[in-house]
Amino acid sequence: MKTLPELLKQISHGVYVISVCDGELSNAFTAAWVMQVSFSPLLLAFSISPMHRTYKLLGRSGECAINVLKQDQTALALHFSSSNLNKMTDHEWQFAKTKSPILSESSAYFDCKVKQTITTGDHVLVVCEVIDAGYLEQGKPMLYCETGDMDGSSQFFK
Repeated sequence: MKTLPELLKQISHGVYVISVCDGELSNAFTAAWVMQVSFSPLLLAFSISPMHRTYKLLGRSGECAINVLKQDQTALALHFSSSNLNKMTDHEWQFAKTKSPILSESSAYFDCKVKQTITTGDHVLVVCEVIDAGYLEQGKPMLYCETGDMDGSSQFFK
């Protein structure tokens, strides 16, 4: 019989790096809870812990980039899931219309402005309007179900 963490992996979604810049400060984190919520205007939503330092930057800037990871970029997903204070270094960044950092190694990006936040349990749902988007290096997107317990989510079901 499948466990709850194994069953949750059956909900299909990708793996992304969400990056934020507020003046001289920038940060990014790995996210798997991203989805489209509207066609007109084009809105995407993602979930973030309010305890994450990127959450504070996002609140001040009101802008972010959602970077789509490719299937072979597990090392990048792990890197940005860490609590390392210097995780923005050693990677090449471009800047979007909103001035949000775009991870040059990603497959595609969505440049966004925050429209709404909603507290949902232990996370905050952030609804963003897409201002710009583009391909950087096409590749098959990484799927959350392929990452094992990289995010440590199984600890919540013990």
